[in-house]
Amino acid sequence: MDSGNLAWSVAATALVLFMTPGVAFFYGGLVKAKSVVSMMMLSFGAMGLVGVLWILYGFNMSAITDGPTFLAGNPFSDFGLANANSDTLVGATYGATFAIITVALISGAIADRAKFGSWMIFAGIWATLVYFPVAAWVWGGGWIMQLG
Repeated sequence: MDSGNLAWSVAATALVLFMTPGVAFFYGGLVKAKSVVSMMMLSFGAMGLVGVLWILYGFNMSAITDGPTFLAGNPFSDFGLANANSDTLVGATYGATFAIITVALISGAIADRAKFGSWMIFAGIWATLVYFPVAAWVWGGGWIMQLG
């Protein structure tokens, strides 16, 4: 990747990453004063959890390198991106920001209705079972990407 593409990829990653605190503050402003911190923590908790899950196995699940394109890729093919080069790491970070903001957006639907621990369990399961495979279909060379 040349320096111009790298710079733009890093800038775009930063812009998408700034959306999550923005959503947290927005959702915090929509709830009663006693629930502001709790509501914001749902978005920030998703930021930490989904970011780690994406790096550990989500990025590999979203990249279909072999096998049927209606499934996800092998989540353990490069566990934790241990063998990734700099271009792959930039792409993985960019993809992580979208995974994070997608899960954080869901938190607005449960304002004042869920506990933090329950939310974190749901966020991890939802990201693994729904977002990562759908990302494989759309971005990772899957069947939706092949439709054009």
